[in-house]
Amino acid sequence: MKKIVLFAMGLVASATTLAQDTEKIETNISADFVNEYVWRGQDLGSAAVQPTVGIGYKGLSLTAWGSYGLTNTADAKELDLTIAYSIGGLNIGITDYWLSEGLDPNGRYFKYDAHGTNHVFEANIGYDFGIMSLQWYTNFAGNDGINKDGKRAYSSYLEADAPFKLAGVSWTATAGIVPWGTTSYGNTGFAITNVSLRAEKEIQITDSFSIPIFGQVAGNPCSQKAYLVLGITLHP
Repeated sequence: MKKIVLFAMGLVASATTLAQDTEKIETNISADFVNEYVWRGQDLGSAAVQPTVGIGYKGLSLTAWGSYGLTNTADAKELDLTIAYSIGGLNIGITDYWLSEGLDPNGRYFKYDAHGTNHVFEANIGYDFGIMSLQWYTNFAGNDGINKDGKRAYSSYLEADAPFKLAGVSWTATAGIVPWGTTSYGNTGFAITNVSLRAEKEIQITDSFSIPIFGQVAGNPCSQKAYLVLGITLHP
């Protein structure tokens, strides 16, 4: 009888621990609607919906993100999967980018041929210092760009973000550089490809419902292009 009681108590303790761990699992379901898809200073399409589904546990996260054109059916579809880990201010991750356009004219998702895939694999590492954060990204496999010698460029991108508050609005100033030439970013050498300022504020609709709205002015000194992006975020 004593053994049965101890066994039952062990089951209760295990179930309690499991329930507590389950409560620590974080989920993210949201969708951005933007008038223009701008990424790291590059114009990747017109108005789009960009859904996100993610799950996180004790610093480890797995996220799916996509982009689908709303007004131009010719815009490439995108589906990205990211696994990441963060501890303190440090974060590392690997992203599998997939676009419907690329080396495979049929746009097959499950085609991973090194010389015929539409996937790009990127690793990143970064640190958040509080007043600013730094992130380094490098493509290491898949449909990467090439350098001036026609070889894999291992395309890389370094970004600095500085968040601040002003007039009740959350702002982020960003500067991004591509350290060496690659066709992925359209530069032949060191280039500043992204200078932007983003503002975000929640618009209260009811006592229990609000919609985050954001605006961004972005410029690409390398391509001599500038963009004005407006978007809203919907989430449960």
